[in-house]
Amino acid sequence: MIRKSGIIITGLLLIPFISSQGVSMEHTNIGISATNRIAVADILNTILDHEFVLYVKTLNYHWNVKGIIFHDFHALFKEQYEKLLDIADDVAERVRTLGLPAHGTMAEFSQSSLTEKPGAVPSAKQMIKNLLTDHETIIKLIRADLQKIADDLGDLGTNNFLTEIMERHEKMAWMLRATVSK
Repeated sequence: MIRKSGIIITGLLLIPFISSQGVSMEHTNIGISATNRIAVADILNTILDHEFVLYVKTLNYHWNVKGIIFHDFHALFKEQYEKLLDIADDVAERVRTLGLPAHGTMAEFSQSSLTEKPGAVPSAKQMIKNLLTDHETIIKLIRADLQKIADDLGDLGTNNFLTEIMERHEKMAWMLRATVSK
């Protein structure tokens, strides 16, 4: 058994350890310090919270949209919630790639600043506007995190990953914006 920097190595088994910040981590040797990986994972978990809340909101709208535009909006919302679930999965897996636990409970997801009044079923047009606002919020949050992740935390991989996620949100926002434009 060898003990290096808080990591216990027994044969080929790597045992997770508790960092000095009290976070359960797995040993990863990817050129990013434990402190920086924790900071990046915190950013990613916040994004994951937003992604999951937006996924559930979009799914809710898919189920509850009504009116003359039902079929078109029902299909649009399905397309978007499927993409959002893929994004949430990708973000969670990125957190795991860094050796940290991804958020996965409703209590954690409810920390998102994206909100919806329980039981609220807005008009179809308002649904589009609400979703557009949430996508634009996520785009702005990711854009603000990109510089910090690259320059301050030295994680160009996550920076690149989030740039692609931001572009996916930009495209979904464009689709929603085009739907409500006159």
